[in-house]
Amino acid sequence: MKKMMMMAIMAAAATTAFAQDDLVKEAKKAFAKGEFDQAAQVLAPALTSSATTDKAAAWNLQSEIMQSKFSAIQAKEVEEKVKPTGATIDTMGMHDAAIGAIEAAMKCDEFDRQPNEKGKVKIRFRKEAQTKLQNTRLALINAGLFYYNRKDLDNALKTWAMYLASAEDPLFEGVDLSKDPYRAEIAYYAGLVAYQKKDYATAEKYANIAAQDPAKADDANEILLFSKKENLKTPADSASYLAMVKDLHKQKPDEKRYFNLLMDYYTHAHNMPALKVWAEEEIAINAENAMAWALKGEVEMNDRQWDAAVESYKKAIEIDPTFVQCLFNAGVCLNSKAIDLKDQLSDKKTGGLTKANADKVKAVLSESLTFLERAKELDPEREKVNWAYPLYQIYYSLGDKAKSEEMEKLVNAK
Repeated sequence: MKKMMMMAIMAAAATTAFAQDDLVKEAKKAFAKGEFDQAAQVLAPALTSSATTDKAAAWNLQSEIMQSKFSAIQAKEVEEKVKPTGATIDTMGMHDAAIGAIEAAMKCDEFDRQPNEKGKVKIRFRKEAQTKLQNTRLALINAGLFYYNRKDLDNALKTWAMYLASAEDPLFEGVDLSKDPYRAEIAYYAGLVAYQKKDYATAEKYANIAAQDPAKADDANEILLFSKKENLKTPADSASYLAMVKDLHKQKPDEKRYFNLLMDYYTHAHNMPALKVWAEEEIAINAENAMAWALKGEVEMNDRQWDAAVESYKKAIEIDPTFVQCLFNAGVCLNSKAIDLKDQLSDKKTGGLTKANADKVKAVLSESLTFLERAKELDPEREKVNWAYPLYQIYYSLGDKAKSEEMEKLVNAK
């Protein structure tokens, strides 16, 4: 009984294998008639069935079908460009066929590399595929662009990734693709698409490839930087990102974007001591960097170091007299200094000031006034800084009733 059951199982397996091999034969017939889609449809089950006797041959047939379909549509496209007739060209079918041809050829090679029943490897299809598919591989560039222009980012990335990966695939072993003039460009666009898809790890992978070409290094570094910036999950990520930006800033100190990225990093890190250290480093590199002085002043202002902050803001204003925020902050610091000074000099019992001490406070207020009035002059609509309230305080403290009432109306109106 067991013997009969085994024979039945073997017969069923043989029947299944014959069925799959018959599909391959049927697909070949349709292919010979130029019925590419029909051939591919018939062949499809045999490509994934474990019962197919020769998987490498089946995938090779699939590659040939797709290659022939691509070539046929491409020929029509060229003909239509040379001699327009208004015929419809299956552009998507052409691009999909190019992708399918390369994909199937790599799959064929994968099976072809497997040892036979004697444990030996005999590559049968690679050489012919290499001859046929090098130009088809280049067609993947336009195929990716086709999908990218249609905003199909998934297929654009898949296609360009295949183009790049195929150069390293055993299918093209022995073919010198090291001088590919398109490699860096395609890697850049693959990285860009991955970034747009928020796939930051993949974006970094392809940007690193593109950055190997000096002509694409700057553009690739943009993707690398912003991918790292969007993917800061651990202290190690932050350290890696910071090191990269600092290195690029060191290489190109005149490139403002790197300074701005560092400024963004430090100001959002909520680490004032680190921000001050970095600002001082930038000042040491370039004492004419108004923004670095402004950031140093901001840290000192936050620490209520009024005199130090004012001196830093003054440096920034010397470099850029229209730096409204620094004019405003210098005025606010001096106003705050006057308030602190008044508290220090006031009589502990009465709260009053001697004339000499009152003059000291007024002198600080008057200096504050010069900065704030200059800020008001440069920013009359208060689009950058709201100077109304500190000016109200100063005019009131200095006894200028008319101007303090004018400022009070502005304060209450907004």
